[in-house]
Amino acid sequence: MKLVITVVGKDRVGIIAAVTKILADNEVNILSINQNILNGFFNMILFAEANESKIRLVDLQAALKAQGEEIGVEIKTQHQDIFDAMHKI
Repeated sequence: MKLVITVVGKDRVGIIAAVTKILADNEVNILSINQNILNGFFNMILFAEANESKIRLVDLQAALKAQGEEIGVEIKTQHQDIFDAMHKI
């Protein structure tokens, strides 16, 4: 299953590390990351593949959301098909 993970919030040290640690711990492979900082706000979109992962999507979503709350950013995780459908013109 392919995933799209978005992260938005005030920039601080360790955001990427916090997100990618959860992915690595759950055998989710990162395919691509694009991040930038604009006026002190961190924005990241990460594409990943969870074919080898044993974690259910709902549990991964909960873990990433909780991590985001802990570090002060908003993390959303979606199946790529849902993301694509929502952003189709």
